[in-house]
Amino acid sequence: MKKVLTTFIAAIIVVAGALAWYVTRKPASPFDTVAAASAPSADLIAEGKYVARTADCVACHSVPGGQPFAGGLKMGTPLGDIYTTNITPDPKDGIGAYTLADFDRAIRQGVAKDGHRLYPAMPYPSYSKMSDADIRALYAYFMHDVKPQAVANTPSAIPSPMNMRWPIALWNAAFAPSRPYSNVKAHDAEWNRGAYLVQGPGHCGSCHTPRGAAFNEKGMTQNSKLYLSGALLDGWYAPSLRSDPNTGLGRWTEADIYAFLKNGRNGHGVVFGSMLEAYNNSTQFLSDADLHAIAHYLKSLPGDPARDGAPFAYSDATMAQLTPAQRMSVPGAQIFAAKCSFCHKLDGKGQDPWIPPLAGATSSLVPDAASQINVVLNGSGRVMANGMPDSYRMPPYRAQLSDKEVAEVLTFVRKAWGNHGGPVDAKGVAALRARTDPASPQVIVLQMR
Repeated sequence: MKKVLTTFIAAIIVVAGALAWYVTRKPASPFDTVAAASAPSADLIAEGKYVARTADCVACHSVPGGQPFAGGLKMGTPLGDIYTTNITPDPKDGIGAYTLADFDRAIRQGVAKDGHRLYPAMPYPSYSKMSDADIRALYAYFMHDVKPQAVANTPSAIPSPMNMRWPIALWNAAFAPSRPYSNVKAHDAEWNRGAYLVQGPGHCGSCHTPRGAAFNEKGMTQNSKLYLSGALLDGWYAPSLRSDPNTGLGRWTEADIYAFLKNGRNGHGVVFGSMLEAYNNSTQFLSDADLHAIAHYLKSLPGDPARDGAPFAYSDATMAQLTPAQRMSVPGAQIFAAKCSFCHKLDGKGQDPWIPPLAGATSSLVPDAASQINVVLNGSGRVMANGMPDSYRMPPYRAQLSDKEVAEVLTFVRKAWGNHGGPVDAKGVAALRARTDPASPQVIVLQMR
């Protein structure tokens, strides 16, 4: 018995030792043996700046009124608030002391120079798909063209013991990809470029893919039917990017997707919520070839009729409810006529391309009304195209409409003109009112040197 117990204890010690080594080790990088390079070429730095645009680094690692990449943006998680870090080349507060291998580990494996694990709010599960060439160029840009900022990092507000970082290593082993993107031979070069941008630096799945119980994305590539099928995040519903005619891009052409990413608007909608920041700081700066590649890839992703339901079909029966004689007797109709119809029109079709339609809008058809509630309460934010602010935006109605009134007008919209998104409850409005504010989303438009 003593021998069995001794063997059991020894096995536990071995397993514990192996586990301790695994969760504390620094992962290998292909740049571990790369010597420090001389000053990079101007072309490599420019390439790195473009990669930073594709990865939208500035949006998360900056705050309004602050300096680009100096960090400090507050991000809510189920465990508590965390703050983005200073990624300027400041040697003390930023990443100035990082080697290329250190930088690579942080970007693609979520491990900082000192060995601590990054929370996967940093989208390294997607960035792991980035190529060695893009990592090298990105490093050159950050080290040689970004201005150092002596801005101290803000500690996370996640309480102990939930703030322990070592379990993230096990999470990574279970859920985070570990290899760069590899071309799919069955598809052409444009499709593969689009897939690379969407899955890798663009990290589109971080918002648009539903998450599991462990907060993992339920799919990381087109091989999963759940990949990019829509998800709720931070009070906004990121819709499906698949060919779902109601909740996704089924009614969009490749040209429509290109226009949305290039101009921030098309005949189907205008960027708002979290997508506003992605447009303001990233997609509008991408090359036409890359935007067309993204559109080409996204249009190849099939929808799911069982999940999406009956396709939207416009109905003008709602117009009878909006006549002066009838609107007072229909809950929400009078509010819509008074507050919304001037811009979105009584027929719900909006004013293309400046005012988006509500009839057939994805936000009017998805089961979760968070985006519509949020935008009614807090407004849509300012679209910045080519450095010029948009003249048309959704104003906040937080101070003008009660929870009941917001619920009534959105319930009306979500069943008008053929929409079938479902009713809105005043309690749901109250919940979002309590945890959002008129500055949501924060509009960050920063010039990258």
